[in-house]
Amino acid sequence: MRSMPVKSHAFLCAIFCALLCALTAAGAIPGMGQAKKTVNTEADLPRFNFPLAMPASEFLSTDDATFNAFAKQVAAAVDSILSGYTIADKETLRNLLATRADVELLSGDAKGSLATLGQIRDLEEKPAAKLTAGLMMRALAQAYAETGTDGGPAFQQAFQTHFAEAVNALPWAPVENTVKEMRTGLQLASDSLLEGSAKENLDPVVAKTGGLDLPGAQRLVGMRVLRDLQIPEDKIALGVVNTYIAGHDVKKPDIWAARDVTLTAEENLTPVRMAIFDSGVDTSLYPDQLFTDPNPGAHSPHGLAFDLQGNLYNGDLQPLTAEQKAAYPRFLAVSQGFEDLQNGIDSADADEARKTLSSMPPDQLAPFIRTIDFLSQYAHGTHVAGIAVRGNPAARLVVAQFNDSLPDLPFEPTVAWAEKFKADFRQVGEYFRDHDVRVVNMSWGDDVSEIEEWLDKTSAEKDAEKRKEMASEIYKVWRESVEEAIKAAPNTLWVCAAGNSDSNASFLGDVPASLELPNLVSVGAVDIAGEETSFTSYGKTVVLDADGYEVESNLPGGTRQRWSGTSMASPNVANLAGKLFALDPKLTPEQVLALMELGATASPDGRLHLIDEKASVALLEKQMAGQ
Repeated sequence: MRSMPVKSHAFLCAIFCALLCALTAAGAIPGMGQAKKTVNTEADLPRFNFPLAMPASEFLSTDDATFNAFAKQVAAAVDSILSGYTIADKETLRNLLATRADVELLSGDAKGSLATLGQIRDLEEKPAAKLTAGLMMRALAQAYAETGTDGGPAFQQAFQTHFAEAVNALPWAPVENTVKEMRTGLQLASDSLLEGSAKENLDPVVAKTGGLDLPGAQRLVGMRVLRDLQIPEDKIALGVVNTYIAGHDVKKPDIWAARDVTLTAEENLTPVRMAIFDSGVDTSLYPDQLFTDPNPGAHSPHGLAFDLQGNLYNGDLQPLTAEQKAAYPRFLAVSQGFEDLQNGIDSADADEARKTLSSMPPDQLAPFIRTIDFLSQYAHGTHVAGIAVRGNPAARLVVAQFNDSLPDLPFEPTVAWAEKFKADFRQVGEYFRDHDVRVVNMSWGDDVSEIEEWLDKTSAEKDAEKRKEMASEIYKVWRESVEEAIKAAPNTLWVCAAGNSDSNASFLGDVPASLELPNLVSVGAVDIAGEETSFTSYGKTVVLDADGYEVESNLPGGTRQRWSGTSMASPNVANLAGKLFALDPKLTPEQVLALMELGATASPDGRLHLIDEKASVALLEKQMAGQ
């Protein structure tokens, strides 16, 4: 996924995505003086090329005149899209306008930046986002407008005044998670983190293509704003946020405990096979809830696994190099430290996370980020599995494993590569059908821009528009692969994550979340109180919502941690589906989905539909009693 990868938990999401967010749009500038073109999907947006004569990590620190000239070119591209295209998707508009606001502030147009920030707020759809959009940027722009400068004692005093007024006026309940995420970001943001992220994510693109496309250029502009304007005032902002949290911190009520169902072996349950189609599972953690194929052939007795080239191999977890094995304990510590920081817990792990991510030299941080990215996806499937089988002794785990972190794969994608996985995914679907798998959880997703990002890093093609065309061909096959896998097992309910980019899954063309099939359901994420998370994606296919915020489960080796994402919400829905099948194996996927939808409770505004295990099980029991 983009922005906040569905494969990653809150550690990576908040650090490398909330702070350094990649935007969704990416020649000559089209659209000027022409009739507006309608944009129905993200792929309809134009692409741009921005040449760079040096690595992005170096250009990030270049002189103001040079960088601002680059930023104005990026702003011109953004303005050409806004003036030349009709875009209904509000997240796309917000992302484009955010870059305009960044460039306006960098160029000294504080009043223009304030006006643009107001437009962004008006486009926000989530209640918490409407309250908190652009809090720090607005205070910086207000201080700039008042003092005529972007630094110094007068500027800092004005910034503190405006930021404190805005933060202290916030109602606590809807913004709690957002403000705590802000606190974590303020503690970890640093010049070193920015440069290290640029080295890892942008420098390979410049080395291959000689520049950046629009998403990369927007990211670089956002980094410059962080570096020059926000990070210097982080201590002031952190003081304001800490004071606000200390004066308001009241634990949210847990709505999920009252809705949860724990089945027991005495309930005459039927074993139900539940597949985790993900990055692999540490099956040693689930010895009593594990499917074993009596005739496994060349693959694992617990399911199927494919390497990076789509070749079948015997394994439940992806293999680690010696270096990755050595880094795994530190990954666990930093990941736990991030959770502690998020919750205001003073711990050794929190100190380690703060020290590592804010002060590690960029040359060391870049490969560390790469290792963290891999280990996060490596551990992902095990965490998902623990949620999916919780409270269900009849669950029998089936593993289907591959590495879906596409932009991180070290080779150029091709249609032939996608066709190989198309055959693999067909095999997965047929395996689930032939082995009577009733529920599949897919906490991942891919869209054309993710494949473009992969090509950006690996293809020698210089033109972003041509890379878009290449990505579209690969994406077409990839989308067909996922759709055909689901269709191959019609008696199986497939459950997928909506995505973590606060976007419309259908607009992005995210698969599987955007697919419309009778045996597929996409799931959004809410928190412990049932309030919509800042990151969850949405759209017409996202018909159920579940707890996806700081959900506790296992990691490989047995460590337990709380992770966040629609990746965690999806297996909560799979968990309910598995329990319904265990109680009545004659149910069809469509019937199980209907029971979950009927048992769900809608939010007052109708945006959310929160699952209720007790309500859905009660509906089934009533139905069974009437038979």
